[in-house]
Amino acid sequence: MSYRTALAHVLSSAIAPSAEKTGTEGRFPRSSVTALGRAGLLGLTVSAEFGGGGLGLPDAAEVVAQVARACPATAAVLASHYASAAVNEAYGSPWIRREIAAGRHLGSLALAEDGSGEQGAQAELLAARSTAAQADLLVPRGSAARSGDVVALRARKHQVVAAGEADSYVWSSRPLTAPDGLTLWMVPAHAPDLFVPARPDGTGPYGSATSTVFADPMLIPADAMLGPDGGGLDLVLRTVLPWLLELQAAVGTVAIQPGSRGRFPRACSTSH
Repeated sequence: MSYRTALAHVLSSAIAPSAEKTGTEGRFPRSSVTALGRAGLLGLTVSAEFGGGGLGLPDAAEVVAQVARACPATAAVLASHYASAAVNEAYGSPWIRREIAAGRHLGSLALAEDGSGEQGAQAELLAARSTAAQADLLVPRGSAARSGDVVALRARKHQVVAAGEADSYVWSSRPLTAPDGLTLWMVPAHAPDLFVPARPDGTGPYGSATSTVFADPMLIPADAMLGPDGGGLDLVLRTVLPWLLELQAAVGTVAIQPGSRGRFPRACSTSH
């Protein structure tokens, strides 16, 4: 079955029927995410070597665009997942790549910090063009400190999609020892002292569980580092931002990563 055929089935059988509750009640679209996973669409961009679809950004953008027509919240979740999956394709473990390919793992991004303010991921999306926005996104304020095989992360991350719903977050911090750049981490949802508020903070498409998450500190294994210490800046510029920009363009006026307040339609459409 082609991914387009699989997507058409998921749209009609899962996403469209639950879109109204997602949009009007703010319920996270768990059934839609599960259906996307079972159809192989969460693993669309994972290498075929690990059981994924082996496809790229243009295909992911096509899927997100179609989903956005039915439900912006589900599209926001899927877009953040695809961007985090792109990071895992570069530096993730074989285990997590297999889990994503199998549709059992939902990822998200935790990159924007206090300096991003109300702009949230709009700062992320503009970072490749704006010096001020680069400072917000690409120079993290959050710290990382290592003690033996454990790293303590401290930060307040804004506009995190699927907060409390994702299985992991691609997280940025200042480097441990490198003189500049930033460091990326794979933070599991069950990490000790990762705090997610009980209710979303109102940013992002209604129902996307977009919120601020806190770590003060949060403990993770030292081997959860994605790539070299200080090497995350290049990955964000070359991978994360291009993916976010193209995924945003795919849905036109509907921003699929959380941005300024008030930009998002409150209700999802039940037609596609």
